[in-house]
Amino acid sequence: MDRKALIRFFLAVFFIVSPLVIASCGKDAVDPSALRGGETRETLSPVYFTGEVAMSYAVAKEIPEILDSLHCYCECKKNLGHKSLLTCYVTEHATNCDLCIDEALMASRLHKEGYDAVSIRKAVDGEFSRI
Repeated sequence: MDRKALIRFFLAVFFIVSPLVIASCGKDAVDPSALRGGETRETLSPVYFTGEVAMSYAVAKEIPEILDSLHCYCECKKNLGHKSLLTCYVTEHATNCDLCIDEALMASRLHKEGYDAVSIRKAVDGEFSRI
């Protein structure tokens, strides 16, 4: 192969492969707002509860956007029509559900450690999807 043909070959490969590489760079990037379940109602006040239940309702007040980004693994979405984990905290549902409480407390801990919504969702999914 002569030099000009070799250069044309490499340029052709470059122009074919480059867009594929560039397009794949953003695949892991997720817009946190795209994770939101859409719950807009006010959560119940933690003053009505005690212990871990009160702590989890306080979390719902503090970081509603995070809880609205999480799937609730007690499957209340399927069984009760909930939009996200946050929906469990607009009613008394979470008062009797250890999964709801555990997810909220884990999300709070990760949020305080500096994790963003996407990372928190991945961690919660990894922990609770096995249940």
